[in-house]
Amino acid sequence: MEPITQVLASVALARCGFKRVTPLALPITVTAGLAPDVDWVSVFGGARAFLEWHRTATHSIVGIVVIAAAIAAAYVLIAPRVGRIVRRKRAETSLPAGRQAPARTNSTASLEFVPAFLAALAGCGLHVLLDLTNSYGVKLLWPFSPRWIAWDLTAPLDPWILFLLLAGLLVPGLFRMITEEIGAKAKRKAVDRGAVAALILVAAFCCVRFVLQQRAVALLEAREYRGEAADAAGAFPQSASPLFWSGVVETDNTMDELEVSFAPGTNFDPESARIFYKAEPSIALEAARRSDVGIAFLEFARFPLARVQSKDDGYRITMRDLRFDGARAERNVIARIDVDANNNVTRQEFLFNTANVGDAYGEDTDGGK
Repeated sequence: MEPITQVLASVALARCGFKRVTPLALPITVTAGLAPDVDWVSVFGGARAFLEWHRTATHSIVGIVVIAAAIAAAYVLIAPRVGRIVRRKRAETSLPAGRQAPARTNSTASLEFVPAFLAALAGCGLHVLLDLTNSYGVKLLWPFSPRWIAWDLTAPLDPWILFLLLAGLLVPGLFRMITEEIGAKAKRKAVDRGAVAALILVAAFCCVRFVLQQRAVALLEAREYRGEAADAAGAFPQSASPLFWSGVVETDNTMDELEVSFAPGTNFDPESARIFYKAEPSIALEAARRSDVGIAFLEFARFPLARVQSKDDGYRITMRDLRFDGARAERNVIARIDVDANNNVTRQEFLFNTANVGDAYGEDTDGGK
């Protein structure tokens, strides 16, 4: 999930009573809500580093515990200094000249580790939970398991979730401004009902999407494609509407891309699929799959499609994941492996699926057959 949604969700979470748990609950929770995405720095190490580290260590159960502890410790250390700065600013701006500020303690000076850790852990946990809802997934059990977990419920940028969070955070504040304007004294509560409602609505929205996603997969699996049954199918959300899904179907010989719509008056048409033919089995293709890059890519990919191209000295095998095709592409990684005439791997690498490697797969639909 992109940073704006993560920040809004963290603010909503902090307003659900965490100010009762610890001082500085809002900055602690927001910091923790963004911290797991520090793994984006792996992009500067290239496609291989990105595939190995993005959504792995910092998005695992072990990782968020470590991150939460580090954030809590940092805030405990800086809290006394923050308290002194706040008291000095208040004294400078609110007291008449020559009058000394009365001595009083500041709540930030008594920040305790355990409550701060719980607030940070909640922020990190919400971040990972939101990332679990999209199609890229996370390695939740790293380093004990290499398994990727993804729920395929939300788009990386989901305007519906953004709207629900903004409405929950802004509308109650607008009503408070109106009541104060007409003379009523608004009471600030430790638990912001608008924030609670926003998170509940986001959860309900994801539940609705889960039901629709299951229906879409069932519909894809129930049909035949040019006389072939579906061996596997996936449905991936489109950001514009929860009623529209992008489907991928694997059969014995092809990978098919097609749209699934639950909008009134629409019919599902298997014949409208964009067809990609699988590469013919070969020793060169098997050698590429058994290479280090091939193994790592196939552990990550859910709908891998290979293209085998002949070269003067052998073959070039390019593999991509149709889960991230077209509009669903985030920072997509493809694998490229060169095999010589004796079927020995001579070169293997990961590449970002950007314009400069667009010719690595081409626009035709023969799948490299």
